[in-house]
Amino acid sequence: MTEAIQRARTKTLTINGQAFSGRSDQTILQVARENNIDIPTLCAIEGLTDIGACRLCLVEIEGQRELKPACTTRIKDGMVVLTDTERLRKRRKTVLSFLFAERNHVCSVCVSNAHCELQKMGAKVGLTHAEVPYLYPKLQVDASHRRFINDPNRCILCTRCVRVCDEIEGAHILDIFARGLESRIIAEMGQPWGESENCTGCGKCVQVCPTGALNEKGLSVAEQHKRRGFLPYLTAMKRGR
Repeated sequence: MTEAIQRARTKTLTINGQAFSGRSDQTILQVARENNIDIPTLCAIEGLTDIGACRLCLVEIEGQRELKPACTTRIKDGMVVLTDTERLRKRRKTVLSFLFAERNHVCSVCVSNAHCELQKMGAKVGLTHAEVPYLYPKLQVDASHRRFINDPNRCILCTRCVRVCDEIEGAHILDIFARGLESRIIAEMGQPWGESENCTGCGKCVQVCPTGALNEKGLSVAEQHKRRGFLPYLTAMKRGR
């Protein structure tokens, strides 16, 4: 690669008043993380394609009225970004309120209590209760798998499980079914998870889940610890094939 091409692919932007450089194919979130700038997110995770599902990583960009998801917005020369303003803090608190109210997140009886990303994010922004009415849906738990449980009552539809099953394991047995409030994660076009002939039982979906929606059987309250160290390693191996 010539020096001219390298310069063309390098972009300089400002984040919170500081100048940073990055590649033209990088997103705001990637550059921010490389420089230890915290941008909250629940759907983005290293090693998986970013889709902008949770809307927590929204940032302000100078000259644009709409807030933009940092995980899917590519950097540009001269871009001026703000990641922590009053507007953003209010928006993130509202987004989290909707996530908590949409399903049945009762932390005190959850296997991921004290290890849940949603719970920690709520505490981080100072959310003590949902600012919108709770919906209390009655969603059926799928415990048909011999090792794992799918509890849609705790799902935030981040699709990490769908993406890791597709992009890393290559099985793609998980997907989103229905729309809006009826949306939920299903296996094999809606059949019980335990009846899937294509599920490898690898558990990657369970390990990337940010809540207690996917968990291992036999665990009690606060016993579910997620192990994600495998993901960057497997991603690197896949790219090197």
